[in-house]
Amino acid sequence: MKTSDSSSENSSTDSSEVVKKQSHPFWKFFWLFFLVASLTYAWYSFYAPSNDVAWAENMAAAQEIANDSDKEMMLFFTGKWCSPCRIMKREVFADKEVMKAINSQVIPVIIDVDDPNSADIVKRYNAGLTPITIFTNHQGEVIDYAVGKIDKTQFLEMLKNLKTAGS
Repeated sequence: MKTSDSSSENSSTDSSEVVKKQSHPFWKFFWLFFLVASLTYAWYSFYAPSNDVAWAENMAAAQEIANDSDKEMMLFFTGKWCSPCRIMKREVFADKEVMKAINSQVIPVIIDVDDPNSADIVKRYNAGLTPITIFTNHQGEVIDYAVGKIDKTQFLEMLKNLKTAGS
């Protein structure tokens, strides 16, 4: 009988040794924080609010409006996948001061570089990267441009320089 007693003692000892090791509470907090921060950044990168900029439907329509109004054009080259473009739409174009300045000074055109209908315009202005902001006269000749994401201050400075160049 001693044999069975000792085997039952061994099995109880073995089961107590298989206790799951608890992780430190820091790691639970760390991974939860990491998940929340990652999801917040992803939402922030892809969220672009609507704005009241009067975007022209296409380049031909913009040129016609520019001829009639004697305004320059603003071409904004973007892509649906472009995170800096979305940030620029959110931080620059959604700003009330910028919207007012754009609508009063230029004819804005948004150009999707992935749209096959935009291939000629993309090639004409050599828009290989996004975002690209180009200011042109009504004939389509480049007056000023910026490659990459620009902030509100830089954008308003470009508009101010455009106004003084036109005078």
